Amino acid sequence: MEQRLANVWRMTVNEKKFIETALLSDIRVDRRQPFDYRKLTIKFGREDGSSEVQLGKTHVMGFVTSKLVQPYRDRPNEGSFAIYTEFSPMADPSFEAGRPVESAIELGRIIDRGLRESRALDTESLCVIAGKWVWSIRIDLQILDNGGNLVDAANIAALAALSTFRRPNCTVGGEDKQEVTLHPPEVAEPLPLIIHHMPIAVTFAFIGGENVVVVDPTHFEEAVMGGRMTATVNANGDVCAIQKAGGNGIVQSVIMQCLRIASVKAGDITSKIMISVEMYNTERALRNIKRHIPATSTIDIPDTGHGEISDVSMQSMDIQRVKLEALCVSHDDNMDVKTQTSKPSRIGGGVGKCQTFLGRPSSWDPYSTSVNLEDLKSTIGLHSGSSVLLENKKMLHETETVQHERPTATESGKRPGPSIAVISGDDILTHSVKTLKDAIKPKKNFLIK
Repeated sequence: MEQRLANVWRMTVNEKKFIETALLSDIRVDRRQPFDYRKLTIKFGREDGSSEVQLGKTHVMGFVTSKLVQPYRDRPNEGSFAIYTEFSPMADPSFEAGRPVESAIELGRIIDRGLRESRALDTESLCVIAGKWVWSIRIDLQILDNGGNLVDAANIAALAALSTFRRPNCTVGGEDKQEVTLHPPEVAEPLPLIIHHMPIAVTFAFIGGENVVVVDPTHFEEAVMGGRMTATVNANGDVCAIQKAGGNGIVQSVIMQCLRIASVKAGDITSKIMISVEMYNTERALRNIKRHIPATSTIDIPDTGHGEISDVSMQSMDIQRVKLEALCVSHDDNMDVKTQTSKPSRIGGGVGKCQTFLGRPSSWDPYSTSVNLEDLKSTIGLHSGSSVLLENKKMLHETETVQHERPTATESGKRPGPSIAVISGDDILTHSVKTLKDAIKPKKNFLIK
């Protein structure tokens, strides 16, 4: 006892007078207004039912567990819950390890009363077999750092942990329906607790002879306060519990004012808890999604082993080149088409660009890649009979147009085929008989009328 009293922090007279004088001017040590809360941060662990709340310099951690127990005789259809607090000497030198102090007992009772008397937690949903097995919920609160107003921070940590906790799923079976089977999370999804509303604890401190009221007192303000009151209110404005821990008396008008302020603060804190819980549930759902890596198909190009491409790969490359060049050519008896292809580069081996078609719209699809090689062969075979015979070798150096008229009529009564005018170049063919390879060989310029 003497060692604990020696570790108690005491303020000087000048520090107390400074805080009281500043509050008379509505100025607090941390630059807050009298009814402002400190910065609230809510975090969750990877396991369900764990929370970490930081209110200013006050740091509290909550953890929720459950187990199957026998119910109370007077309430065979309801589960139970209990709150346990632990004050570590790391949080405050005045705390003793392994021995609950008076403030720790009071803290647990305030939070328990707010949850139990308002029936915020549905205990009937915790019943498995009436009169035999029910779920017992245990809430452990660990004080990591005492920066003032432990009640509000611990209450928020308990609510956040309860909101993210999920008990194991169980089924009742057997011949007499008295056997309980617990399923792991891999077999059945755990079930969350049913929480009807969130009772928020809001603590007021009365400082000085004039009872100046402040919300969320710090560790320094608690050392000089003359009284304290904790009002537990939900977002709907319902008063769940009120705790007045001795000290100076409070008039009724001040109490009603505190309740109105607590109702507003409860709505703000509830919205922050709900937003944090929703973000945690979203992250948890994403973690549970099983992602499968899609199988990628690879094409193996046979190699001769000497660094040269085999004939199979060369044929496939030729077919692709034929398809690309065929996209640049369109032929119709009822329109004049002018195309131009450039000679592929010796280095890159690419195909030249296609020029814009001149004439009426046609049904040719420029984006189609499904070119039938057999149709292409038959088309080239039809035009091979009307090919141009180059007789003069001077056409290699001079640009002349040689026109050859096709037969004016056919036995089937079709119209004469179009004549072909060829512009000479370096790669002009001098053979009268053309093959498939010569037909698809890129030329510098040719004109189809």
